[in-house]
Amino acid sequence: MVSLFVIDTSEGMKERVTLKLSLISIIFVEVFLLALCCHESRCSELNHVKDFVLVDKKRDAVLPEISPSGSPRPFLPLLAPSPLVPFTNTTVPKLSGVCMLNFSAALSLMSVTAIDCWSAFAPFLANVICCPQLEATLAILIGQSSKETNVLALNGTLAKPCLSDIEQILVGQGANDSLAQICSVHGSNLTQASCPVKDVNEFETIVDTSKLLAACKEIDPVKECCAQICQGAILEAATRIALKSSELMSMDGLHILPRHSTRVNDCKSIVLRWLASKLDPSHAKKVLRGLSNCNVNKVCPLVFPDMRNVATGCGDGMSNQTTCCRAMESYVSHLQKQIFITNLQALDCATSLGTKLRKSGITKDVYSLCHISLKDFSLQVGNQGNGHNSYTARIDSHRLSL
Repeated sequence: MVSLFVIDTSEGMKERVTLKLSLISIIFVEVFLLALCCHESRCSELNHVKDFVLVDKKRDAVLPEISPSGSPRPFLPLLAPSPLVPFTNTTVPKLSGVCMLNFSAALSLMSVTAIDCWSAFAPFLANVICCPQLEATLAILIGQSSKETNVLALNGTLAKPCLSDIEQILVGQGANDSLAQICSVHGSNLTQASCPVKDVNEFETIVDTSKLLAACKEIDPVKECCAQICQGAILEAATRIALKSSELMSMDGLHILPRHSTRVNDCKSIVLRWLASKLDPSHAKKVLRGLSNCNVNKVCPLVFPDMRNVATGCGDGMSNQTTCCRAMESYVSHLQKQIFITNLQALDCATSLGTKLRKSGITKDVYSLCHISLKDFSLQVGNQGNGHNSYTARIDSHRLSL
């Protein structure tokens, strides 16, 4: 091939040889570039994966460990859960191993409880949402377990570890890790306390269970708070099992002695657990939460601090309306930061504060003077409140007054 190139020196042959060399060079270069691109592409892909893993590991180092059974986070926004459900990682709880409660019978209920008692909001929602939900969960767990154990209370030995297990499960799903302290729940709350009856068979022998179930199987959350049909049936049942001890009765045999009212309250817990055993967990939760709402809305949960600054600024000798309203706004702002309350509670709180203001010598209508309404008694979004919208709308249409 070389000699041929030397012998043939014509211009045409030179052009053909040059063209062949050019084509070969181009093909070689293309093959080389293609191989290089493939190599770079693979390296880039590997580096990308490596960087992703490193970043992911760094992120996971900050977050709680996710259990193998935990649900994976959705990648697509359309598959994301409701915005009301907080994004929390599920961790494996460390259980005592001695608690015999049937947690599997109330898995969805405990998930709801974890959300209602979510870590950041639990202290503020304690009175309104978290603690009533936690108390309902405890009653339902014991009630459902009574189907197997035939008892409506835990003994003192198991109560504490069972409460700890419940907390661990809830915390593992994002709940606050101080629920027992926030809601003032102790191991004794899972026992029979001072109630003399805990056996299911004995309970059903003493109580008119048909009447109790008929009154409480379905309740209207609004009407129940007024008519107290289910609450009356629960009180009657609790009184009957508390009366097992004859010394509880007064001389006429019709009433419980005042000093023994605690025993009746303890027996109410037994009654609620029996009800929870006769309903499915979701239905039982609805009934128990409806009953707790009636109790929650009966009193104002706010603590009123000293109001000498308000008394000074708004007393009978008030000379400056601006000073008075600033003092009132500061005082009400302090109340707002304590806890979330329902609108019905806000009405009770407004009435209680009005009474305290009058006792402090304030006779002027500072509510109207400073434009204070029910919405100012709780940190609530807009005027939506906590579930009594229509009721609040009617109240807010009339200005609060002293």
